[in-house]
Amino acid sequence: MKLTEQEWRQSLSDEEFRVTRQKGTERPFTGELLNNEALGDYVCRCCGEKLFDAEDKFDAGCGWPSFSAQSAEKNVEFHQDNSHGMQRVEIVCKHCDAHLGHVFNDGPQPTGERFCVNSASLSFNKSTE
Repeated sequence: MKLTEQEWRQSLSDEEFRVTRQKGTERPFTGELLNNEALGDYVCRCCGEKLFDAEDKFDAGCGWPSFSAQSAEKNVEFHQDNSHGMQRVEIVCKHCDAHLGHVFNDGPQPTGERFCVNSASLSFNKSTE
């Protein structure tokens, strides 16, 4: 999914644009989905592709929604990120290249992964079951 910068600006809030298109980070403990405990699917704010299942969300205490795995659809890609003097692994949406956050190897078993995601890069589709 390729849109121009102007098209992205028209479809996203200023904060969503800054986070998803400019690789920004929202302030910790401020995201609207941080404390969401409902069942459903977490999807890309930009293109709507499924990224995470609510069953894999956990409280990491880091200030951002955290997941122990990506969804079965495998719509998350990994990129090396050496910005800000750190070596991290950036996670982006495979379909629209939206910046989601970073993945770390300090999560719960069985994956050992912690997908640390900005709420501004996600939408939530509540389960009807």
